[in-house]
Amino acid sequence: MAFNLEEAVKQLTDFFKTEAKTETVVGQSFQLGEFTCVPVIKFGIGLGYGSGEGKGGQAGKGNGEGIGGGAGGGLGVEPIGFLATRGDQVSFIPTRSSKGLSAVFEKLPDLMEKMMDKKKEQKVSQTV
Repeated sequence: MAFNLEEAVKQLTDFFKTEAKTETVVGQSFQLGEFTCVPVIKFGIGLGYGSGEGKGGQAGKGNGEGIGGGAGGGLGVEPIGFLATRGDQVSFIPTRSSKGLSAVFEKLPDLMEKMMDKKKEQKVSQTV
Protein backbone atom coordinates (compact mmCIF):
# COMPACT_ATOMS: atom_id res chain seq x y z
CA MET A 1 0.00 0.00 0.00
CA ALA A 2 1.54 3.30 -1.11
CA PHE A 3 1.60 6.23 1.30
CA ASN A 4 0.31 9.46 -0.22
CA LEU A 5 1.88 12.28 1.81
CA GLU A 6 -0.11 15.06 0.14
CA GLU A 7 -3.42 13.33 0.88
CA ALA A 8 -2.42 12.64 4.50
CA VAL A 9 -1.42 16.28 5.09
CA LYS A 10 -4.67 17.48 3.49
CA GLN A 11 -6.72 15.21 5.75
CA LEU A 12 -4.82 16.38 8.84
CA THR A 13 -5.23 20.03 7.87
CA ASP A 14 -8.97 19.56 7.32
CA PHE A 15 -9.25 17.84 10.70
CA PHE A 16 -7.43 20.69 12.47
CA LYS A 17 -9.59 23.30 10.73
CA THR A 18 -12.75 21.69 12.09
CA GLU A 19 -11.59 20.48 15.51
CA ALA A 20 -8.88 22.84 16.76
CA LYS A 21 -11.12 25.80 17.43
CA THR A 22 -11.61 27.69 20.65
CA GLU A 23 -15.24 26.61 20.69
CA THR A 24 -14.35 22.90 20.66
CA VAL A 25 -11.58 23.27 23.26
CA VAL A 26 -12.93 25.69 25.88
CA GLY A 27 -16.37 26.74 24.70
CA GLN A 28 -18.29 29.56 23.08
CA SER A 29 -18.15 33.23 24.01
CA PHE A 30 -20.56 34.18 26.79
CA GLN A 31 -22.14 37.17 28.50
CA LEU A 32 -21.23 38.03 32.09
CA GLY A 33 -23.28 41.03 33.11
CA GLU A 34 -22.21 43.92 30.88
CA PHE A 35 -19.17 41.98 29.64
CA THR A 36 -18.81 39.72 26.63
CA CYS A 37 -16.09 37.12 27.31
CA VAL A 38 -14.33 35.32 24.45
CA PRO A 39 -12.02 32.38 25.29
CA VAL A 40 -8.50 32.47 23.75
CA ILE A 41 -6.34 29.39 23.12
CA LYS A 42 -2.72 28.71 22.19
CA PHE A 43 -2.36 26.11 19.46
CA GLY A 44 0.79 24.33 18.30
CA ILE A 45 1.42 21.54 15.83
CA GLY A 46 4.44 19.57 14.67
CA LEU A 47 4.59 17.04 11.88
CA GLY A 48 7.42 14.91 10.53
CA TYR A 49 7.98 12.00 8.21
CA GLY A 50 10.76 9.95 6.76
CA SER A 51 11.24 7.15 4.29
CA GLY A 52 13.97 4.86 3.07
CA GLU A 53 14.91 2.65 0.20
CA GLY A 54 17.42 -0.11 -0.35
CA LYS A 55 19.06 -1.99 -3.19
CA GLY A 56 21.27 -4.61 -1.62
CA GLY A 57 24.10 -6.52 -3.23
CA GLN A 58 26.76 -4.14 -1.92
CA ALA A 59 29.84 -5.50 -0.18
CA GLY A 60 29.26 -5.65 3.57
CA LYS A 61 25.69 -4.37 3.24
CA GLY A 62 23.79 -7.62 2.74
CA ASN A 63 21.59 -8.78 -0.08
CA GLY A 64 18.04 -7.96 -1.01
CA GLU A 65 15.86 -4.92 -1.33
CA GLY A 66 14.07 -2.87 1.27
CA ILE A 67 11.75 0.02 1.80
CA GLY A 68 10.67 1.84 4.93
CA GLY A 69 8.78 4.85 6.07
CA GLY A 70 7.23 6.50 9.03
CA ALA A 71 5.39 9.59 10.12
CA GLY A 72 4.54 11.27 13.39
CA GLY A 73 3.08 14.39 14.79
CA GLY A 74 2.12 16.25 17.88
CA LEU A 75 -0.56 18.72 18.81
CA GLY A 76 -0.88 21.05 21.77
CA VAL A 77 -3.86 23.18 22.71
CA GLU A 78 -4.02 25.28 25.86
CA PRO A 79 -6.54 27.87 27.07
CA ILE A 80 -4.57 31.05 27.83
CA GLY A 81 -7.22 33.59 28.77
CA PHE A 82 -10.28 35.60 27.82
CA LEU A 83 -10.92 38.74 25.86
CA ALA A 84 -13.47 40.72 27.83
CA THR A 85 -15.33 43.52 26.09
CA ARG A 86 -17.59 46.14 27.59
CA GLY A 87 -18.83 48.75 25.16
CA ASP A 88 -15.74 49.88 23.24
CA GLN A 89 -13.27 48.68 25.92
CA VAL A 90 -11.35 45.42 25.40
CA SER A 91 -9.25 43.69 28.08
CA PHE A 92 -7.28 40.45 28.12
CA ILE A 93 -7.63 38.34 31.28
CA PRO A 94 -5.01 35.56 31.48
CA THR A 95 -5.94 32.16 32.92
CA ARG A 96 -2.60 31.96 34.70
CA SER A 97 -1.34 34.54 37.13
CA SER A 98 2.11 34.97 38.56
CA LYS A 99 1.19 35.06 42.22
CA GLY A 100 2.29 33.02 45.15
CA LEU A 101 4.36 29.91 44.56
CA SER A 102 4.08 30.04 40.74
CA ALA A 103 5.68 33.52 40.77
CA VAL A 104 8.62 32.14 42.77
CA PHE A 105 9.18 29.33 40.26
CA GLU A 106 9.04 31.78 37.35
CA LYS A 107 11.71 33.96 39.01
CA LEU A 108 13.89 31.04 40.13
CA PRO A 109 16.21 31.00 37.06
CA ASP A 110 16.99 34.72 37.50
CA LEU A 111 17.64 34.25 41.23
CA MET A 112 19.97 31.31 40.54
CA GLU A 113 21.90 33.35 37.98
CA LYS A 114 22.31 36.23 40.43
CA MET A 115 23.55 33.83 43.12
CA MET A 116 26.10 32.29 40.74
CA ASP A 117 27.33 35.75 39.68
CA LYS A 118 27.71 36.77 43.32
CA LYS A 119 29.73 33.61 44.10
CA LYS A 120 32.01 34.32 41.12
CA GLU A 121 32.55 37.88 42.37
CA GLN A 122 33.43 36.56 45.85
CA LYS A 123 35.98 34.10 44.43
CA VAL A 124 37.59 36.83 42.29
CA SER A 125 37.83 39.21 45.28
CA GLN A 126 39.33 36.45 47.47
CA THR A 127 42.04 35.60 44.93
CA VAL A 128 43.06 39.26 44.38
